[in-house]
Amino acid sequence: MAAGYWRDVMSGGLPVPTDRPLDELTAELTSMLGSPDPALRDGLAYPALSTWIARGVYDDLLAGLGDGMATGLEVGLGGRGDDSVFRRAWSVRVLGDVLARDNEMRLLTADQVVRWGDRVATWLVREQDLRGWVPEKGWARALAHGADALAALAASPHLGAPEETVLLDVVADRLVLTQDQVPVDGSTDRLARATMAVLRRELVPFKVLEPWVARIAAHASPYGALGGPVGDPLARTAASQAFLRALHLQLLLAPEPPSVRSDLLLVVVAALRDTNADHLL
Repeated sequence: MAAGYWRDVMSGGLPVPTDRPLDELTAELTSMLGSPDPALRDGLAYPALSTWIARGVYDDLLAGLGDGMATGLEVGLGGRGDDSVFRRAWSVRVLGDVLARDNEMRLLTADQVVRWGDRVATWLVREQDLRGWVPEKGWARALAHGADALAALAASPHLGAPEETVLLDVVADRLVLTQDQVPVDGSTDRLARATMAVLRRELVPFKVLEPWVARIAAHASPYGALGGPVGDPLARTAASQAFLRALHLQLLLAPEPPSVRSDLLLVVVAALRDTNADHLL
């Protein structure tokens, strides 16, 4: 279908077209999520899907839509520097919208949400393409969009303490693995925001949070061991360092602070002091 068709839909306020079946429209929009053309991908496909989710168009079909987006996480997984990243990165963003809709309307089963959570977690730690802005092709932002999906998962009433703890482990795993692509697209800030979504559930005890911060801090100092002189130590530790600073900002300034705020701030400040010792002389 010509892009002009969707531009007309967009200019009309994104009503659901009545000249074609919804499943056909959805399949076309899903395909467009993987387009290297930002005008099609984040200019038309994502706004249409996100708007229709928020308006309840998919309320009776939410499980199927989410399954389709979860499948998109596997397209080209393991690739790096190619256009397959767009399908993965924008599929997980739509999946986050699906989860947010369920958080509001309670339309899905716990098994469905937990299954998607497993797939998002597996994808996020395996994703190799962490580009943010791609020249001439616009935003990829797989890590940032994945963080948003984690935040939606964290807010789900279907998740209990074990699942929320796993989300924190996924954040730490991703940061530790991000050693050669320095994130410059705000993704560490989004991961910190996702962490706050976990903390606001008040399910993960402080005795779990303290060693979790310590694990991230161990990979946040370029002057630490970290396996010896392999590669650029500043690049290898940049993601973890940026995350600690972002989490510090969230704990200081974000609304609705969790009950562990004061104790966790002390731990994060100590980690920042230790990993920035040379800057604090």
